[in-house]
Amino acid sequence: MSELLLPLDPALRTALDDLADAQGRTPEEVALHAVRGYLRQESGRVRAVAEGLARQHADLLRRLGE
Repeated sequence: MSELLLPLDPALRTALDDLADAQGRTPEEVALHAVRGYLRQESGRVRAVAEGLARQHADLLRRLGE
């Protein structure tokens, strides 16, 4: 597993620590869960945009593929 150093300002670190404590998890677990959720959300958004562009330009893409 690869590690990532993530600089947090003191207020954000305190909020992360407090949330982790309230959930009975480590701050690392909470941050990892947040990153996974963000990536899932953004991947879906990017996929939707790409599919929309593909539909919008389907004729051009078909002609380029010939």
